[in-house]
Amino acid sequence: MKNTEKKAFKRAFYHVRNEDAALDILQDSMIKLCTNYSDKPINEIPLLFQRILSNTMLDWFRRQKTKNAIFTNLSDFQSENNEISFDLLEVTTDTSEASRSESAEQWVTRVQTLEQIETAVMDLPPRQREAFLLRYWEEMDVAETAAVMGCSEGSVKTHCSRAIQALSKTLGKQGMKP
Repeated sequence: MKNTEKKAFKRAFYHVRNEDAALDILQDSMIKLCTNYSDKPINEIPLLFQRILSNTMLDWFRRQKTKNAIFTNLSDFQSENNEISFDLLEVTTDTSEASRSESAEQWVTRVQTLEQIETAVMDLPPRQREAFLLRYWEEMDVAETAAVMGCSEGSVKTHCSRAIQALSKTLGKQGMKP
């Protein structure tokens, strides 16, 4: 369950690019699942949760759009470095035997590589990013991904193919090879 929470958080974070908002979205999704669907069979819960998470993220974006149309944040007028500070999932706190034997240079290289991949994924268009994360991060099949995204299986395949091509091109320019 803890691994599922981490994956769901990472998926939400990739979409909203705000750690606090991602945590709120994840919490809201879990509450909705428990409140409204506690009577569902256990085998339906994972797919149902992914759909709830997708809808909660869409709701968040809609609220942000409305909020931004009505209010102007004073911080928008300040020049600030927009770097996102986010800890990679257990990459830097890995205490396994393999991680203890790597050099500082290897550790830094691994962290930088993961940050480049994370940035490339975050730069994908929203539907491609969603399809890619559901298929390869959440390890859903095409039919499950289509159900969560509310589109056809062909659309899922197209979004995934385009995401892989974009990632390959972006990461290839940075010297990474598949």
